[in-house]
Amino acid sequence: MNKDDMILISVDDHTVEPPDMFRNHLPKKYIDDAPHLVHNEDGSDTWQFRDTIIPNVALNAVAGRPKEEYGLEPQGLDEIRPGCYNVDERIKDMNAGGILASICFPSFPGFAGRLFATEDRDFSIALVQAYNDWHIDEWCGAYPARFIPMAIPVIWDAEECAKEVRRVAKKGVHALTFTENPAAMGYPSFHDDYWKPLWDALCDTNTVMNVHIGSSGRLAITAPDAPMDVMITLQPMNIVQAAADLLWSKPIKQYPDLKIALSEGGTGWIPYFLERADRTYEMHSAWTHQDFKGKLPSEVFREHFLTCFISDKVGVALRNEIGIDNICWEADYPHSDSMWPSAPEELWDVLALNNVPDDEIEKMSYQNAMRWYSFDPFSHITEAQATVGALRKAAEGHDVSIQALSKHQHDGPSVSDFNARAKELTGNKD
Repeated sequence: MNKDDMILISVDDHTVEPPDMFRNHLPKKYIDDAPHLVHNEDGSDTWQFRDTIIPNVALNAVAGRPKEEYGLEPQGLDEIRPGCYNVDERIKDMNAGGILASICFPSFPGFAGRLFATEDRDFSIALVQAYNDWHIDEWCGAYPARFIPMAIPVIWDAEECAKEVRRVAKKGVHALTFTENPAAMGYPSFHDDYWKPLWDALCDTNTVMNVHIGSSGRLAITAPDAPMDVMITLQPMNIVQAAADLLWSKPIKQYPDLKIALSEGGTGWIPYFLERADRTYEMHSAWTHQDFKGKLPSEVFREHFLTCFISDKVGVALRNEIGIDNICWEADYPHSDSMWPSAPEELWDVLALNNVPDDEIEKMSYQNAMRWYSFDPFSHITEAQATVGALRKAAEGHDVSIQALSKHQHDGPSVSDFNARAKELTGNKD
């Protein structure tokens, strides 16, 4: 195999929602009260919903810009690639980047859809369903071979959340985005029986719960005036707490079919995490009364958890300590960790450095994603059309040059700046 022969499915990318996304999917009686995009006098764009204003319409959507322009920006749709919010342009960018298919996490509602929680139960549920129907029918439906559809949850109501999982499953959806820490958002924790209807629905429909880093609005626990570099360094490791919470939770023991993805969590930390979990079990289960029915926590982890990496030399080197069937690749387009459009080159360098055999490359680059998410792109296109080389050939002439697009000047942000923006996006006011 060479680089151009790879087939790539990214299990973590992002959309910037277009202004007209509610037009075809929200009942007319709610349209006037729905979130709407406002173009401001200073040239910025903001999503506004009642008294809430989302100041960054495209938080960190910096693909195709010079690194000097990376940051919490952009603040307007004219400062980002059209592929962030236009599905036809996204496909062109995916082709140019050699990426066959993608899971796209939401932006302005937050990863767990907390923004849509209102005092009007019916309106709130209508917003979630409208968002999901737009994402499934318009974004993913436009190119069914190219996107793995994923629903946002009714995060504030476990029963309604379960109903929504079952509703979208009938439309072929087997992925749900969720928070990595519901207790941090004021809801019962993963250890509470409150979520039982959701566990039932996930297992009944073979749906993966995707817990994305920062989805609770808490991304870095450090000094508020710490430089942004602290948060960026910790970013993929902050999901360790969610992994521990879920691994030691009752649902993991009670639901053998429960599947959880640690989205944008990286992989290099996992071998030590599993070693520590096994030692904790061996040394302390006699008095903590944990019982994995004759298995080690590390074995149970491999039965339930999917992990992913962008460019992780340590994780790839230790892939068999993690579980080769539990690892997927991600691109993170259009965020600043993404190497678009040269992600295949970066990935290939890591794979070649570790002498990864072809069958293991295929598992991590696309086969695991297909299996975990019940996704079959080859019912629409051939494998020969899906390779990095074939997709890039289809994208010949598409402009992928680095372009300075920023129209705003800002000082370097602190961790408190980022956490404030994250809380705005999740609705977490704590």
